Amino acid sequence: MAIEGLTIIGESINDSVPSTKKLYEANDIEGLKELARMQDVGGASWIDVNVGLRSPEFMADMVRTIQGVTAKPLSIDTPDYDLAAAGLRAYDPSRAGGKPPILNSISLMRTKMFDLYREQPFMPLLLSCEHEENGASKPNRTAEENFASAKELVRIANAHGIPNEHCIVDPGIAPIGSDTEGITKMVLDTIAAVHADPELAGVHASVGLSNFTVMLPLKRADGSPVKGPLESAFLTLAIPRGLDFIIGSVKRNYQILPEDHPALICLKDVLTKSGYDGVMRVMEFYS
Repeated sequence: MAIEGLTIIGESINDSVPSTKKLYEANDIEGLKELARMQDVGGASWIDVNVGLRSPEFMADMVRTIQGVTAKPLSIDTPDYDLAAAGLRAYDPSRAGGKPPILNSISLMRTKMFDLYREQPFMPLLLSCEHEENGASKPNRTAEENFASAKELVRIANAHGIPNEHCIVDPGIAPIGSDTEGITKMVLDTIAAVHADPELAGVHASVGLSNFTVMLPLKRADGSPVKGPLESAFLTLAIPRGLDFIIGSVKRNYQILPEDHPALICLKDVLTKSGYDGVMRVMEFYS
């Protein structure tokens, strides 16, 4: 069931997904094509393509292969400059109704990737959860730091000719089942700050939603699901703050939850707690 105003980047063609990794290792191209078709029909607006540590040539071949079976635009997903360049050069906008690809992702440590915009215009997914300090990457620990990184990344994107409307900020969601540092609250506060800043009008916000529930059990003790409801609880709080993109699964039944839903009550409780108390509240929810 689609949530109005929420854009889904289909996550399935990713080497970090065990079932997809098996397809890559078996060179099962037909299986990878079927993942693209399934996500297209399932409602994805973009389709992610992540080939892991394989060669730039392989990335280029995968982009051409996936574009051969879907008219949806692609998200070229890699931190590697050469892989990103190969994927963007292989991308054909005419096969996607003229829509640009997304480049996932650019951080303050990888701003060289903006140079690729001259060869193939793209929508940058801007990873704002880190900053540069003395030439090294440092994680942002507060919403203020995360927002500052987001604003600097958008400024650099603008300087390369990329308008606000094509920028997507990702504040870096963390697994709720091990979040002892208040990352979930930081992410929500960052999204709200981006949405409220007049200089960032038009900028989108996204998270890799499946990361939020990674390593949690599939079901509660009473047999009801765990992951879907907690992901929907996050969306219920994040969308009013300005979230309008996710990297997610077209198989999930994402919903806006009522105020009395146990998963939403749980998440709101977690946001009031610190350290392991939040983790224990999540454990209480599924046990």
